[in-house]
Amino acid sequence: MKKTRQFYTALFSLTFALSAQANEKLTMLIDWFVNPVHADIVIAKQKGFFEQQGLDVEIIEPTDPSMPPKLVAAGQADISMDFQPQLIMHVDQGLPLMRIGTMVATPFTSLVVLKDSGINSLADLKGKKIGYSVSGFEDTILSSMLESAGLSLKDVQLINVNFALSQSLLSKQVDAVIGAYRNFELHELALEGHPAQAFFPEQNGVPSFEELTLVVKKGRETDPKIAKFLTALEQATVYMKQNPEQAWQDFVSFKPKELDNELNRLAWNDTYPAFADNPRELNKDRYNKVAEFMLQKGLIKTLPALESYTTEVPR
Repeated sequence: MKKTRQFYTALFSLTFALSAQANEKLTMLIDWFVNPVHADIVIAKQKGFFEQQGLDVEIIEPTDPSMPPKLVAAGQADISMDFQPQLIMHVDQGLPLMRIGTMVATPFTSLVVLKDSGINSLADLKGKKIGYSVSGFEDTILSSMLESAGLSLKDVQLINVNFALSQSLLSKQVDAVIGAYRNFELHELALEGHPAQAFFPEQNGVPSFEELTLVVKKGRETDPKIAKFLTALEQATVYMKQNPEQAWQDFVSFKPKELDNELNRLAWNDTYPAFADNPRELNKDRYNKVAEFMLQKGLIKTLPALESYTTEVPR
């Protein structure tokens, strides 16, 4: 009996080891600390959808939110999140990036102020301090929003607050923040007893853009692992939308002490419906409109050919 038990224990260990070896490793750089906007990636990992595709995906939180696409372009990671306007700027700067998928196809990004700040319109921002976390993308959006109110970046003072968007508002370090998510920071500030209001880019001079886009280094888009990653992501999204309550439990199981709280719960309800049902799908019209807008505003030097930085990865 003892030998039999030892045999099966050894067999199980060997099978587990072979299975682990069979899973191909992928590094996924997210854009922020883990929160509900990363739910499809987290659930794909927690529910084993990546594993079913033969992948071992490591989810990495950045110390600097501006770095993930640059690290991917340098070949130091496999996949990262990006923002559509920022991706276009990266391409214009010569970074070899390729859009391979979409997580959220509509904006979450907002300009947020406290309700008691006295700022009731974008015009009220003149002479104010505005915090940001990602240079390039956020001041681009801010510039266009200010322009719609007859202002420019010269009329405000920009301060890099990195991750501390809500904290910088509460501490009065800044009067407003650009890049705050309407599904997250508004809840965070309300829970702190400081209700806030948001100004939406797509309602103030900026065309609607993809909030969360997935990119790889150019040339990697044909790697079979990328197609498998997107398949798992689609499975996770379908599961999440069909089972939102159970999916919430799966999500917080990734880091229970950090994720299982009232803020993330409130953000979850605003976030999970926004994930793209088909991450592979490419909205060419949206990409062209955003690129043309950025060219008109002088934010990029040339209009990039769509096929040079976007693709629809086959199944």
